[in-house]
Amino acid sequence: MKTRSIVFSVLLLILLAVGTVAYLLYPRAMPLTGHSGAVNATTQVITKGEYLARAGDCVACHTTAGGKVFAGGRSMPTPFGAFYVPNITPDEETGIGEWNSADFYRMLHTGVSRNGALMYPVMPFASYTKVTREDSDAIFAYLMSVPPVRQQNRPHELNFPYNNRELLLGWRTLYFKQGEYVAEPKQSAEWNRGAYLVQGLGHCAMCHTAINALGGSSESKAFEGAMIPNQNWYAPSLTSNREAGLGNWTIKEISDLLQAGVSHRGTVYGPMAEVVYNSLQYLNDEDVAAMATYLKALPQRDAEPPPTSQARLVNPGTMELGRRVYANQCAMCHGDEGKGQPPAYPPLAGNQSITMSSPVNSIRMVLNGGYPPGTKKNPRPHGMPPFNHILNDEEVAAVVTYIRVAWENSGTPVTAAQSNELRKVLPE
Repeated sequence: MKTRSIVFSVLLLILLAVGTVAYLLYPRAMPLTGHSGAVNATTQVITKGEYLARAGDCVACHTTAGGKVFAGGRSMPTPFGAFYVPNITPDEETGIGEWNSADFYRMLHTGVSRNGALMYPVMPFASYTKVTREDSDAIFAYLMSVPPVRQQNRPHELNFPYNNRELLLGWRTLYFKQGEYVAEPKQSAEWNRGAYLVQGLGHCAMCHTAINALGGSSESKAFEGAMIPNQNWYAPSLTSNREAGLGNWTIKEISDLLQAGVSHRGTVYGPMAEVVYNSLQYLNDEDVAAMATYLKALPQRDAEPPPTSQARLVNPGTMELGRRVYANQCAMCHGDEGKGQPPAYPPLAGNQSITMSSPVNSIRMVLNGGYPPGTKKNPRPHGMPPFNHILNDEEVAAVVTYIRVAWENSGTPVTAAQSNELRKVLPE
């Protein structure tokens, strides 16, 4: 505990030092006033803006369950405290009705609000900075067209010292690179469109890249996978063929997973199911294919063959218990040999999401069950029931271990303690 306190103090001192220097050099942002940057909001622009807002998944954060669209109020728990998402309807008192398109673009592009306040990076401005002015203006025009909702914003409830916004100057100096997306001339138009959507509006790196104790991430580790803070789901690596690396997937398989939520290679659950439901299912086939093209082309690590099955390392009693549980509870849908019935019931044999180093998602699925999202291309998804009320921790660990090592799968065993820890987590 003492060591952790020392490390925290050192990190805080670094942030304060960087923040102090940045404060002296940072040009003070002044509020923009008036409506000189107003958008000529034609129906075509508004329609485009709605599409782009879908691509940015704005509704997911700015709308509470059962609440008015974009009225804010959703609590977002983080290791630094609770953030409350603001109202972005065109209400003039509590929303963004007094904003103009220049205010909105500056917020997306620089992470500075209309009143000059620095925004916390829970709002993904580090990704949205890549959005073009034309697309920003279209999104703003769409937001100005939705019904205004008078709902006061709730102040954030952050732990000390993170409630001091001036520290954000240090964070920005270390982790924020401002600038619109610049096309790679050596790549195709399709690849560049996919990169623009994945890196910018899609803000995929926010989940699939690990953050450090200061809430920052390294560009060199982009898309290498990470636990999603406070959600207890693991966003797999998109650059490792031992996790969710897509190097050996077809463009259609990737596109189906992104747009429908299911494919012959796997199914989305948890936070990714929410992304598909709120956002990706609404994108057109060309944009989804572009995203798939970019993701498939990400540099892959772990090029060497995966390790052989670890079944020989598992206690025979655990293996037999896992086999029995699987036969009684799982084989009906996933088959005796784990081949599944895709796309309705995903395969478990050879499924990288089952064998990746983190077993968190597999344990949560056994405990809590889940459904892929209901989408336009998969309107009646087949779900998995929860087993937390049927199986004890030892049985959960045994069956997850079994599916991770059976059928030549290259996963590693899990423990009853890991199952117990995740049993405490409420389903999302």
